[in-house]
Amino acid sequence: MTRHVSDAERRARLVTRHRLAPHTRTDDVVAISDDLVALHSTDPVSVYLSAAARMATPSLAPVAAALHEDRTLLRHHAMRRTLWVFSRAHAALAHHAATVDVAAVQRRDLLRQLAADGVDDPQAWYAEAADRVLTLLREHGPTPARAVGAALPDLAARRVTLPGGGTQPAHGRVLLVLGFEGRVLRGEPVGTWVNGQYRWAAADDWVPGGIGAPPPATADDGVRRAAAAGLARAHLRAFGPATRDDLRWWTGWTVATTRTALADVGAVEVGLDDGGTGHLLPDDLDPVADPGPSVALLPSLDPTTMGWKARGWYLDPAHAPLLFDRNGNGGPAVWVDGAVAGTWVQRPDGAVVTRLFGDVDPAARRAVDDAAERLRALLGGARVSARFPAPVQSELLAGP
Repeated sequence: MTRHVSDAERRARLVTRHRLAPHTRTDDVVAISDDLVALHSTDPVSVYLSAAARMATPSLAPVAAALHEDRTLLRHHAMRRTLWVFSRAHAALAHHAATVDVAAVQRRDLLRQLAADGVDDPQAWYAEAADRVLTLLREHGPTPARAVGAALPDLAARRVTLPGGGTQPAHGRVLLVLGFEGRVLRGEPVGTWVNGQYRWAAADDWVPGGIGAPPPATADDGVRRAAAAGLARAHLRAFGPATRDDLRWWTGWTVATTRTALADVGAVEVGLDDGGTGHLLPDDLDPVADPGPSVALLPSLDPTTMGWKARGWYLDPAHAPLLFDRNGNGGPAVWVDGAVAGTWVQRPDGAVVTRLFGDVDPAARRAVDDAAERLRALLGGARVSARFPAPVQSELLAGP
């Protein structure tokens, strides 16, 4: 008989696996990242606030230390060309399972544009430019893109057309492709922790072994396949039960790759309340205990908000336009007992204010207010604004 997982059980799993209940929290930021597979880093603020929301003693300092001192967390482009923060183990899985394909497309686009611009041998041009950039980074250490351009003025002077239109100095495009290839990594930000401009470093100088070796494989296509299985296993551990479409959307894989990865991990089909079919790992079929009440204020693009394509079991579809923009980016979210209950914003005076989309019980309302005050204290004098705000953010900013 097919195991059935109700929406209520899915929410209990979410609260437990994603460390949203007070008793599940930890100050181990690498464990937090691994439990979510990775932290979204398109908005640099999200990395810090996603981790802090799950810490027993919320603090920004351990996140910065893991990223820039201990380097146990790496910032790297991966699934869907999204910028993530991974532990070193998960960075290697994501790179070999997904980013290598993205890198091939990015490099091909660059070579095509170079040919259109009259470069006789685009591959040789890129190989030489990449070698010069890497040599500079190895000699000077982590360096901002602007300083790379100043040191290599001929590269900076060439303009390369971007796939979506517009142009970019060639050294910036070379750095981007090298990043997708795993040959360079983003290091410390240029400025404060809220800044999205980074110093670039040669990957094997930043951490021994660079982005990391792929998992062992035997078949010709085994490296990618073994990595895909590892990434699917990590996703199902964190987000299961997930549908095939959920996993495909999250990774950016083809249907065939997604189907093979699910088969390779022995994923077990389970029924869902909406009539769909989810998947769990074969050693993760037992029901989970009730985690108790939970409240968390999560930032925009938090992995919990963005972990599934189908979200009706944790977000009322009528409220989705209040939280998600037209491109599917989720804004800051108030989570209550494993479901999205509202959104939040920090006002210019530092206050963190919330808007709930529906009624919650008085105890949860008080817990939301307490969480908002803790977040205000955590931010201190820093002022943050979401790069991907909830569509109702302007109302909160203008409110009393």
